[in-house]
Amino acid sequence: MFLNIVLFEPEIPQNTGNIARTCVLTNCKLHLIEPLGFSLDEKHLKRAGLDYWDFLDLEIHKSYEDLRNKYKEANFYFSTTHGSKLYTQVNYKEGDFIIFGKESAGLPNYIRDSQEGNCIRVPMIETTTRSLNLSNTVAIVAYEGLRQLNFPGMK
Repeated sequence: MFLNIVLFEPEIPQNTGNIARTCVLTNCKLHLIEPLGFSLDEKHLKRAGLDYWDFLDLEIHKSYEDLRNKYKEANFYFSTTHGSKLYTQVNYKEGDFIIFGKESAGLPNYIRDSQEGNCIRVPMIETTTRSLNLSNTVAIVAYEGLRQLNFPGMK
């Protein structure tokens, strides 16, 4: 596993399925923080992930605190539209965790505020809409991290 992709309380099964597929094809581990807005056996989730589910390295956590307690020594980045740094302005290392918020609300203030120095963002034009699609944002950030690691094990 090269990077750890973490979804905080994901709500849309199709996004999670697409992200799972990206994780399989990039050798990243997917972490889901409950509660989930869907069942892991939903047909939409499986359809979006196609036949990649058997190859997915997946870990489910009861809470954000459970994740942080289990991986106390790990390096964490937090993807948010409120990030102070661009996603390209950090030096990713193998095993880093990148946390993405739920589709409807992003990351809660208590997480963002406590991790301000590690909050990253994907640049967008100023608009009245919220943000890029979650699965697109995960792919953008993950591939930057993998680029910095020289696309390990990838052809």
